[in-house]
Amino acid sequence: MQDIFIIGSKGIPGHYGGFETFVDKLTEYHKNNNNLKYHVACKGKENGEFSYHNARCFTIKVPEIGSAQAIYYDVEALRQTIQYIKENKIKHPIVYILACRIGPFMKYFSDAIHALGGVLYLNPDGHEWKRAKWSYPVRKYWKLSEEQMVKYADFIICDSVNIERYIQEDYKKYSPKTTYIAYGAETKRSPLSDDDPKFKGWLEENGLKEKEYYLIVGRFVPENNFETIIKEFMKSKTKKDLAIITTKNTPLLKEIEKSLHFTKDKRIKFVGTVYDQDLLMKIREQAYGYIHGHEVGGTNPSLLEALSSTQLNLLLDVPFNKEVGKQAVLYWKKDDGSLASLLNRAELFSDDELNNYDLMSSKRIIGFYNWNLISDKYSGVFTR
Repeated sequence: MQDIFIIGSKGIPGHYGGFETFVDKLTEYHKNNNNLKYHVACKGKENGEFSYHNARCFTIKVPEIGSAQAIYYDVEALRQTIQYIKENKIKHPIVYILACRIGPFMKYFSDAIHALGGVLYLNPDGHEWKRAKWSYPVRKYWKLSEEQMVKYADFIICDSVNIERYIQEDYKKYSPKTTYIAYGAETKRSPLSDDDPKFKGWLEENGLKEKEYYLIVGRFVPENNFETIIKEFMKSKTKKDLAIITTKNTPLLKEIEKSLHFTKDKRIKFVGTVYDQDLLMKIREQAYGYIHGHEVGGTNPSLLEALSSTQLNLLLDVPFNKEVGKQAVLYWKKDDGSLASLLNRAELFSDDELNNYDLMSSKRIIGFYNWNLISDKYSGVFTR
């Protein structure tokens, strides 16, 4: 049996986060695989253990130390992982680190894991050092940390072709060993019927109607371009609503309201969070369209879920999104009027046009991003 220790997600069960969704689905699809044993670090209020999808989940108590929490969390998870490997005499463990937060400590942990006969895998995520939410010193740390983690990783799994190309080009001097495995998405439909009271109640609570709203799902951060989307939506002539599933009352949200006064536009509705995955899937299915403004990162899980479930998808025109959507979606730029014009066009689509986009986007998921395919690829990498 191959033991795999996963470090860097907030833990499972997962909700919106990319890594959390990935780990949740990976353990779900491998829960009956007797050749793999997962050990998943989870952020918690106390140290402890529990089982989920047949994975051993170990919680890490993280002190309230501001932005340094993430670094502490990964370092402590690795420390406990090494201790567990020693105490249980685990042979040839794989330690798989998600994201590049702990570069200054990477050589130490690499040496320690190698001394135990293990190997260190890395998923570098996207361009974290480009995220606007970070100050310049923090962005500089992310970039330096990424370099050290690439340097000392034994193997790097990239969730995007563009990320793999970037790793190979920017860190050529380290001759990184890489492969590409995307995130996945479900191809099944929501078990909720169109007239399920749970879904109908959600619509009524938020003043929405089936196929009469556009949808956004994601973290309310600058690099997801909420301000541009809201501004363009306000300019458009669409009579449909914009339902935004995200955390309410963030500082950025207050800044955007001060700038755009979007609360005066009754079409724009912040509807809070939805953690019920069956309900979220039904909400996606019954949206007229999905608007995706993410521009930093690799294969985004919320985008994949939208392509799988939503008939029409409007994506920001950046390489990461074009890699996923190809010809099955529509693209907009951050230029003034670009998205507003696209929304006006989308209002005129016939049922045949909408069905065609729906079919093409579903085929993208079935052919390249379904969880069966992705989990099989990971099984092959972990057991080779």
